[in-house]
Amino acid sequence: MAREFTSVGVVGLGTMGAGIVEVFARSGIDVVAVEVSEAALERGRATLTGSTDRAVAKGKLAPADRDALLGRVRFAAGLDALHTVDLVIEAVPEHLDLKQRIFAELDRVCKPEAILATNTSSLSVTEISVATSRPNQVIGIHFFNPAPVMKLVEVVRTVVTSPDVVADVEALCARLGKVDVTINDRAGFIANALLFGYLNHAVAMFESNYASREDIDAAMKLGCGLPMGPLALMDLIGVDTAYEILDTMYRRGGRDRRHAPVPLIKQMVTAGLLGRKTGRGFYTYERPGSPVVVPDEATPVADAAALADGARGITKVGVVGSGTMATGIIEVFAKAGYEVVSVTRGAEKSASVCEAVKTSLNKGVVRGKVSEDDRDAALGRITWSATLEHLADVDLVVEAVVEELSVKKALFASLDEICKPGVVLATTTSSLPVIEVAMATQRPADVIGLHFFNPAPIMPLVEVVRTIRTSPETVATARAVCAALGKTAVVCADRSGFIVNALLFPYLNDAVKMLEASYSTADDIDNAMKLGCGYPMGPFELLDVVGLDVALAIQRELYLELREPGFAPAPLLEHLVTAGYLGRKTGRGFRDHTHR
Repeated sequence: MAREFTSVGVVGLGTMGAGIVEVFARSGIDVVAVEVSEAALERGRATLTGSTDRAVAKGKLAPADRDALLGRVRFAAGLDALHTVDLVIEAVPEHLDLKQRIFAELDRVCKPEAILATNTSSLSVTEISVATSRPNQVIGIHFFNPAPVMKLVEVVRTVVTSPDVVADVEALCARLGKVDVTINDRAGFIANALLFGYLNHAVAMFESNYASREDIDAAMKLGCGLPMGPLALMDLIGVDTAYEILDTMYRRGGRDRRHAPVPLIKQMVTAGLLGRKTGRGFYTYERPGSPVVVPDEATPVADAAALADGARGITKVGVVGSGTMATGIIEVFAKAGYEVVSVTRGAEKSASVCEAVKTSLNKGVVRGKVSEDDRDAALGRITWSATLEHLADVDLVVEAVVEELSVKKALFASLDEICKPGVVLATTTSSLPVIEVAMATQRPADVIGLHFFNPAPIMPLVEVVRTIRTSPETVATARAVCAALGKTAVVCADRSGFIVNALLFPYLNDAVKMLEASYSTADDIDNAMKLGCGYPMGPFELLDVVGLDVALAIQRELYLELREPGFAPAPLLEHLVTAGYLGRKTGRGFRDHTHR
């Protein structure tokens, strides 16, 4: 039988600590909330009452329940108030020496059978536990911010934590209505180990002027369905907190260069640009603590006329290819009012693409997204062809053929001969260098990447990829076309993976390495990222959908270009691909899909 906790202590009443107090008090458990001074106590009390008042205003909490909740909390200055509690959770800033001092004091104050827990997100629970005479009763209980809302708790056991203590804490998490994942003491645990490499990489992209902060954030929100972009998330977490976590993970986690904090992060900390809490980080906020972003000197011009400055007029578009991507792109352009010439390799392919476009538009009619008149008008704008010569009078060509460089180069050489001067030639490649395709033509200034996401009619994002030879007019034309399609364009330079894949796939690869090391299960890792970070899918769910072969090919491209040891494809990923376990399309990937 798991032990019954009737009273708990929480040390440190910042955002995290106050949130943990609320979680326990909501579940009917008495809480002793402790800070170092009366002033700090008052700030903690204000945070708690503010949070519960907001919950009442939103109808999430009845006024009587709020009053009962607040009645279960006793505020006290100093650790001596914790002598009778069954469990203490420490939630002070991420400094090892501070935590060790507190745990030494808790060891002296608390009753012998009390469990001592830390909410650390990156420090070694083992190193904290040795400050006590009861390391077998020390455990990590890592809540996520905001604690009352986020469902995940990482339960971190050290090599000496008693199994009874682990079982008691797991039962407590269930009582709190939380989902727990129990793991060993390793730098970053699950969620932060996967999250912070990605955040650091995003800052490196921004620091190198690869893309703007707005475009990096929009790319990850719209391309991956994430609740926040990485730079906005850094501002929310706190740039100083992110620095501490990265620095700790780098030192404790095998000195992986991808966890070495990007120099810009340290510079921002030194300059006091810590994010929302100071009113200025990667973005500028209305005031310290406010979530409202206000324009600053780096905010891009939103004027459509300015964006289209220098853009060429586009009325007729050619789409080359017969796969899913080509079919979706044809539909997108036709619905937006463009004349479209679809070119495939033969009448049979043309007929199947035509059928696929009709089927998709008919589904739109059934769902009430498209009127019958609009469907008929869109179909009326499409010309079906099997010869590239029919592209002689188009203004823009979008290539969506197989991801093989030799095939694309040969196609672009042909387009160079057929198309009139001034035509924008676009490739939809997701992983190949656009410059290689551009240099197969005599007009590299007119070549650009337009990376649509699948399914093209639904996904709102297009990555506009400029090479070092692409002209400003070509970029302006591509952006104006994306705006006319109702898509959000993000502009980046021609580097492997562009924005989305360059940030997404190393994170997926890290998850595979974590599984390979037997640190956690696929289910727990997926739960950690969905419940702890608000991701729409866990990494293994996503890999099975994308296809393990596709993921491996992209990861190999990234590794070849960046030569970063941390980007080397996980051996487990290579083995699964070799075995033919490619995900949903073959019925088996990280999970078995044959019986679902």
